[in-house]
Amino acid sequence: MADAVERPDGPNVEPDGPNIEEDSVVLDAKGLRALAHPVRVQLVGLLRKYGPSTATRLAERLGVNSGTASYHLRQLGAAGFVEEDTERGNARERWWRSVHRTTWFNDPELAEREPEAALAYLQSVAAIYTLRTQQTLNGLQTMPRAWRNTFDMSDWALRLTPEEAAALERELTEVISRYRRDTPETAASAPEGAERVAVITQILPELDAPATSSLPSGPQEEGGNPTS
Repeated sequence: MADAVERPDGPNVEPDGPNIEEDSVVLDAKGLRALAHPVRVQLVGLLRKYGPSTATRLAERLGVNSGTASYHLRQLGAAGFVEEDTERGNARERWWRSVHRTTWFNDPELAEREPEAALAYLQSVAAIYTLRTQQTLNGLQTMPRAWRNTFDMSDWALRLTPEEAAALERELTEVISRYRRDTPETAASAPEGAERVAVITQILPELDAPATSSLPSGPQEEGGNPTS
């Protein structure tokens, strides 16, 4: 539910859209601490995905009470992630909208200075990605065949240097940026048959796997613990 983590090494430009930096926020310490709560990550994600909404409607989507949603929206507002939509709101009902389209968290030094907040934020994002996958799996059998045939869950085991892994990330980002982004504003102008598709990329270093150079060069005894 959250368009939450993007880690580009430089600006990305969409062929038919604005430079991503123009509608993104780069997390600082204050922002990271503000987002170190799963409900807040989800609230920001819902506002980006569906557009402006009220605390009551957002609470229904999340399965929490409206008071909880209102509290977290106010905290997000104080941190600059959301703002009141005064064109829609009135004295009885406050509407909220997201200030940004995406969030960048690409500062290793910040993660070291705020380890607990960084971990809480990333764990919230990971949990949301898992929820997205499960929701798709739950609806897979009733999905139209054309869409069911596009569903994919794959993983590849690669052995890369840190520089190669960074290059892989940049290349994947470049490929994804060539496709139409989903926003509440562009949904109406998308071609017939276009639906929302979530592309989740994960590069997960597995440093417990021994490097080839560290393996004994002589004959191997049977047994041991496989790592792949």
